Amino acid sequence: MRVFVTGGTGYVGVPVVRELLRRGHSVTLLARDVSRVPNDISGLVHVVVGDLADSTALQIGMNQAEAVVHLVGIIRENRRRGITMQAVHVGGTAAVVEAARRAKVERFLHMSALGARVGAISRYHKTKWEAETLVRQSGLKFTIFRPSVVFGPGGPGESFVQQLASVVRRAPVVPILGDGHFLLQPVHTRTVSATFTVALEIDSTIGETFDVGGPAVVEYGEIVRRIVDVIGKRRRSLHIPLPIIEAFVRGATVFGASPLSMDQLTMLKEGSVVTNGERLYRVFGLEPIPFHIAEGDV
Repeated sequence: MRVFVTGGTGYVGVPVVRELLRRGHSVTLLARDVSRVPNDISGLVHVVVGDLADSTALQIGMNQAEAVVHLVGIIRENRRRGITMQAVHVGGTAAVVEAARRAKVERFLHMSALGARVGAISRYHKTKWEAETLVRQSGLKFTIFRPSVVFGPGGPGESFVQQLASVVRRAPVVPILGDGHFLLQPVHTRTVSATFTVALEIDSTIGETFDVGGPAVVEYGEIVRRIVDVIGKRRRSLHIPLPIIEAFVRGATVFGASPLSMDQLTMLKEGSVVTNGERLYRVFGLEPIPFHIAEGDV
């Protein structure tokens, strides 16, 4: 199948593209910077230079495409450059959906996020929900995926685990936010990649939304402890009360120096747990991959 991919040079996007190629699909990537395309796939894909605001690039990329895989997303904003979640998640999705309709590309796979919902608190989840709504109302044959935090080998960009590892390496003590009991359900990049590629081959997934999580719920504090073990730097841990963290993040954000955004903190407190995790593995015929952290993941 001829597939047009947005966000295909990112942390999740690169594994998805590799899996599409492995399964014999023909891939066209939308990329702002050709140098971000990894060497192992650069000769196997067609690259269209542009971004979500470039209607011409979208039109060229979707020419003769049979499916669109829309993966673009941001976890932090850069308002000075006009890079906001509203612009990327909502405006960008609207542009891709409209281009797909014009090009008569009926199959549309969309990456949302676990926690996207009506009444969401964080901007990230709010805008992801708005994007989902656009996809559902598009008239396209869609499938929506909502991953929890993703771990494992990926492309450029930092994963949740890598972000935590950066903090652990720099801090004189290992900071644990609050009591550390926030619940997450980490899912491997191989699982995420498989869901997107298999969905192209299963008509029963059309019109469906899938929560994408790993086989086990893991506490945030346990993830930090595993990162410390892999890094091999034994340091004393320090539990920091949430009000102190919130005050620090608000202050540091003003100067662009916070390692964490208020949105990320809000989402961490909410947790990221799948309500019906077995459904994904049953429908897609996947084997669950237990959460683990390898040296290359940090």
